[in-house]
Amino acid sequence: MTYEEWEQSLHQRVKDDPVSRFFGYRKALFLYDLVWKDCERLTGDRRGKTVVDQIIRSAGSISANVEEGYGRGYGKEYAYFLRVAVGSARETKGWYWRGRQMLSKVIIDHRLSLLDEIISLIVHEINRQKKNRPIKK
Repeated sequence: MTYEEWEQSLHQRVKDDPVSRFFGYRKALFLYDLVWKDCERLTGDRRGKTVVDQIIRSAGSISANVEEGYGRGYGKEYAYFLRVAVGSARETKGWYWRGRQMLSKVIIDHRLSLLDEIISLIVHEINRQKKNRPIKK
């Protein structure tokens, strides 16, 4: 599934939520859906179960921290939760690398690239937020 196809499947209430204006948030939600599917492959091997437990948690934490930070508004708390989201994205990259023996090279390359994009978007948002500018579509 491409990002564009995935975005078309979003529930209207998710689309209408103000936090969804942040592209990095939508990309993090997309990643989580991909991780969910990847976990189906990883659970086929007993060694993959450890990776599944960690990767699903860290990937979910990315969007969850953006949501929590956004809910707290601009300021130090928002920036804090965005930094936590970056940490979770980096952790997720690490878990993909550790699980690389159980996933195809194409999947690993795509997920690592997507995570780099998400990290970049969140870091940009942290810098923009520091200047206290509202999120634009």
